[in-house]
Amino acid sequence: MADPRNDVLAYLRRSRDVLERAEKDRELVAAIVTIADRIARTLKRGGKVLIAGNGGSAADAQHMAAEFVGRFNADRRPLAAIALTTDTSALTAIGNDFGFEHIFERQIQALGRKGDIFIAISTSGHSRNVLTALKAASKLGLINVGFTRKAKTPMRKFCDLVLAAPSDETALIQQIHITAAHAICHLVERELFGATPRN
Repeated sequence: MADPRNDVLAYLRRSRDVLERAEKDRELVAAIVTIADRIARTLKRGGKVLIAGNGGSAADAQHMAAEFVGRFNADRRPLAAIALTTDTSALTAIGNDFGFEHIFERQIQALGRKGDIFIAISTSGHSRNVLTALKAASKLGLINVGFTRKAKTPMRKFCDLVLAAPSDETALIQQIHITAAHAICHLVERELFGATPRN
């Protein structure tokens, strides 16, 4: 029987390798900085951040919203961020009455205002409900930010800014997305509050 530790070590090596690729990816690093700047400017002028995704990306949306509303490194005032993945009554009502592809679109239409930011997370870049929401956000004048993979995907044409993880493996893409989200939260806190990491 194969030693399961070898599988663990292989996965850890792939994780290390994708982080090293991300570190050397100038476009990715520049995207993180630009996205953080746009979020900080939006929050400064009273806007908000809406975030959505499916499955693990739904968890990432909730994680990121929690860092903004709670805190990342600093004790400071809460920041306006909403994960569109958490209201089960809205999700099931919209899914039942209009179809699953509209679960984020309807929330964008209800909550989004011109100048707000919509962070759409899709490791495949093909998620129909994410694409539908991006189209709605564009019509309302939101700034669309896409978290996806390196390959060219349909969601890119609806995004003002794209954060592309340098991998085709879903789990590794998700690791880069949440790592990038943490970097964004750090930069936003530093810009708005002068926050530095806690020891």
